Amino acid sequence: MTKIFAALALAAVTTACSPIIPTSPAPGPGGAYMALGTEPFWSLEITPATMRFDEANAPGQQIVITTPAQRAASNGYRYPGGRITVDVTRSECSDGMSDRRYADTVMLSVDGRAFKGCGGAILPPTSLNGTSWQIVSIDGRDIARGGREAFLRFEDGMINGSAGCNGFSGRYTSTPARLTPGPIMATRMACPEPAMSQEGAVLTILEKPVGVRFTTDNSMILTGEGGRTIVLKQNI
Repeated sequence: MTKIFAALALAAVTTACSPIIPTSPAPGPGGAYMALGTEPFWSLEITPATMRFDEANAPGQQIVITTPAQRAASNGYRYPGGRITVDVTRSECSDGMSDRRYADTVMLSVDGRAFKGCGGAILPPTSLNGTSWQIVSIDGRDIARGGREAFLRFEDGMINGSAGCNGFSGRYTSTPARLTPGPIMATRMACPEPAMSQEGAVLTILEKPVGVRFTTDNSMILTGEGGRTIVLKQNI
């Protein structure tokens, strides 16, 4: 069950210079389509070969069937199975338990019981406010681990974070495609390498407005002057 929800968390969105709501096609060869719901908690994984349903409140109540042929439906598609029938509608959906939004609304019939939930691509946040991100890489190099947490956090017009050494903060404004940090203030503690170099690179990139782009693995890429980049993964 944990693996299914972890896999779903890795689904994400594609944008160019501004957010584009992606479609969520049926799984291709080797791929999987994920959906989930709450009250009760359930998850569904659809691969080209099998369809697997799990219900959290019914341990061991896993149902696996051969994936039926997909049929076109109004603004989506249907999998008319025996024990499991799935209707996917390309309509934005909220899981009701967090700020996450998904590309699809999903309706299930499982042994005659009805379930409603969300599936497909996770849509980008409508605003950076209230979001927190782990720094994954800087200028194409993975962030060094073992020091302080490397992150950016956005709250009430303020950005704060660390690149593994000092903490820093400042004001910011943003649009869907652009982040403009105000003057960034940082503490001045000396740290061993590579934390100091990482910090210098992040602060240099954030000295000027940066482009914002979201990717299909639930990451955000900030691109600054000269093509320098910071890649971040959202904390959920």
